[in-house]
Amino acid sequence: MAQDTNHRKNNKYQRSRCRALDKCLRNPYKRYYIENLIEACSKALTAEYGEPQLPITVSRRTVIDDLNYMESEAGFSADIEHIKDGKRTYYRYADPNFSINNIPLTDDEMQKLQETILVLDRFRSQLPWVTELLTELQTKFHIDGHTEQIIGFESNEYVEGLNYLEPLFQYITNEQAINLVYQPFCKQPIHWTLHPYYIKQYNNRWFLFALNNDTQQITNVPLDRIVAIEQAKTKYIPNQDIDFSEYFEDVIGVTIPDAPVETITLRFAPQRFPYELSKAIHPSRIVKDKENGIVQIKVIPNKELISQLLWFGNDVEVLEPASVRQEIQRKIEKMHNLYHQCK
Repeated sequence: MAQDTNHRKNNKYQRSRCRALDKCLRNPYKRYYIENLIEACSKALTAEYGEPQLPITVSRRTVIDDLNYMESEAGFSADIEHIKDGKRTYYRYADPNFSINNIPLTDDEMQKLQETILVLDRFRSQLPWVTELLTELQTKFHIDGHTEQIIGFESNEYVEGLNYLEPLFQYITNEQAINLVYQPFCKQPIHWTLHPYYIKQYNNRWFLFALNNDTQQITNVPLDRIVAIEQAKTKYIPNQDIDFSEYFEDVIGVTIPDAPVETITLRFAPQRFPYELSKAIHPSRIVKDKENGIVQIKVIPNKELISQLLWFGNDVEVLEPASVRQEIQRKIEKMHNLYHQCK
């Protein structure tokens, strides 16, 4: 997983460097030597991903590799002139009107853009700016916007709290702390000052993940329990440690208890097991005994796990650990008592 994260980071850095090089190479009024290109790339990365007191420095080898990539068919097929100036060399596009931003999309890139538009389209009603963005994309790339008839997403436009998606998105993007009023069920409202980082959807509900200014811990806030939000005067604390692409790897759902990961052993009924094989209950799932429908997952037990196991009904049995098995048993006994009360 760390290797994948580094790969994504390297790709992201290269895109930023190529944009910086593109800006230099299409400037006909200045000669850009290798040291100038190194400086431009370093400044671009520092501005996007670094800090003034900790600038990001790009090596000569990296810039040369980037230039070679831009010239290659795998990159942008850019015609870059290497012009000798005494013992030095400066670089520029042979065509000053060339830019990597003007290159037409490939068929594969166009397909991915269409898929992205499909996903964005479902947020039209929750995020008003998405409508304007989709219109611009569809106009620029001549894409038909009538895609909702060929694919359907599971969503509930009437769930409470969707009106907070737009402001929360803006607070996160602009790195602004917020004062939030949270209304638990059957309890008094709670007032928090939060530093919002991430929004996630699970089971048709939306959840905000933010650093709680008082506890200095991540707080999970369902949007449908929010009463009010406003910008706080508190200085925003940026997210330094959490990679939310990996944050939920050890759980089902969005609740992350302060507990260790456990190995959960499950036995699926014959009629259910083929479905489990085609759609794993969790990415960590491994098949231990295919003949008897036994699998294992490694997760932190939470309420979403229990709900998921109960949803399977008698199609699944928890074999281990005893704590999860007993919790399922307690839930079943309560249900049994509920339906066997004397009327």
